[in-house]
Amino acid sequence: MTKNETATSVEEFLVWRSNLFQGLKARKETIIELLDALSSNQQAHSVVELSLNPLFRRDYNSLYRGIQEFLPTQTDPNYEQRIETLFSAVSRTIPPTSKHYNLFGIDTTPCPRPFAETLADKTFIHYPNPIKGNKPINIGHCYSVVCALPDQIDTEKVPWAVPLSGERVPSKHKGVNQGNQQLKKIWQSSLFSDKLSVLVADSDYSQKDFIGEQVKHEDVVTITRVRSDRVFYRQFIRDPNQAKTSGHPRWYGDKFDLKDDQTWTEPDEVHHVPFTTKKGRQLTVTISGWKQMLMRGTKNYKMNNHPFTLLQIVVRDQERNSIWKPMWLIVIGSRRDELSLVDCYQCYRQRYDMEHLFRFGKQRLLMTSYLTPDVHHEENWFKLTLLSYVNLWGARKLAVVLPRDWEQYLKTNKSIKITPSLVQRDFSRIITTLGTFAKFPKRRGFSSGRIKGYKKAPRTRHDVIKKGSKKSTENLKAP
Repeated sequence: MTKNETATSVEEFLVWRSNLFQGLKARKETIIELLDALSSNQQAHSVVELSLNPLFRRDYNSLYRGIQEFLPTQTDPNYEQRIETLFSAVSRTIPPTSKHYNLFGIDTTPCPRPFAETLADKTFIHYPNPIKGNKPINIGHCYSVVCALPDQIDTEKVPWAVPLSGERVPSKHKGVNQGNQQLKKIWQSSLFSDKLSVLVADSDYSQKDFIGEQVKHEDVVTITRVRSDRVFYRQFIRDPNQAKTSGHPRWYGDKFDLKDDQTWTEPDEVHHVPFTTKKGRQLTVTISGWKQMLMRGTKNYKMNNHPFTLLQIVVRDQERNSIWKPMWLIVIGSRRDELSLVDCYQCYRQRYDMEHLFRFGKQRLLMTSYLTPDVHHEENWFKLTLLSYVNLWGARKLAVVLPRDWEQYLKTNKSIKITPSLVQRDFSRIITTLGTFAKFPKRRGFSSGRIKGYKKAPRTRHDVIKKGSKKSTENLKAP
């Protein structure tokens, strides 16, 4: 990196730090030091141990106060303004893309709290279990996260995903409902209105109550995976020479059953993309596309007016043998034809960068390690871990490789890419060199503590909320 490039990177990082510091209100100096301690964490296994980090110059009590007062409750009139300020600061760290669209991803991640009897609004959550035969469930909360997926040219194909919004999913809602609310605020923002917005999501978001909301936005194209047992239909096109018939007009044409290849027609478009794996294996990705497809709607979401493109992704080796089970995608939105089939496939591949974010957050940023009985404090901590990840994202160009004695591959490989883990390892040096906006703390003595004889009442215990299985009116079939 040249001196000019280094100076530019330093300036960009300081601008992000300044915008972040100005966006914080209560206990901003405590929070900025807490974020720095978390971004440079190498050995803390609990949240309170972050107070031992040299970058956190305050007492451990201040650490808890900073978490508790980071953001007000959602019922507070200032909450939306505070969230909007932080959203604006994070959005400005994303470099402009060279493509004609901005890429976003959405997903949920579990926060298990099976032993927190006094924690409110717990419910059963999906939690993968490595033991074969055990059900993938746990007790706790679930969080919905929306990320901006930067151009891979800027990230050098390192799996970075910049979190724009992270909200807890209430027990009375589904993840897709919470995601709709988050995305509505992002689409209304003027920061990403200059280009087409492409949203990628897994099969959980192929539901009609999610897609039906996203198709209302003209400048949004949604790409979601679908289960291989779904049934779709060709859009019926009436012969202009055929006389009109009385009664309800026909919307749906021939049946297209994903698990029955006898119902498939010839694809409208086919592309073959060769690529080589890291181990040198030659593979070919075959992308087949069927246009003007329809799905059955519901009473509230009449999907007959929203045709989509159906994609089948098959990976084959040199002997033309299929490597994995075929993957199905739907591409829906009024501007979907502006994306080629290869673009859609590449966009969905980048969705997996969010999985790296969740894994890194839980393993290295203590995302699910704050064992508090207060729901609001847990939500604040989750948002702080996302901001800490953005801290690492902003410092990625300033980080250098600091290999351990046993990491010989890092010493010999001169073209090693800077990953979030390597940035975290070097973050303490970066902050020590550039300085911090937080002032040195002043001792104010010790609290007198509780009045002698005061007895604190026990916390209320909350039962686990089991969601009902009754079908709502939203799931009723459309006539």
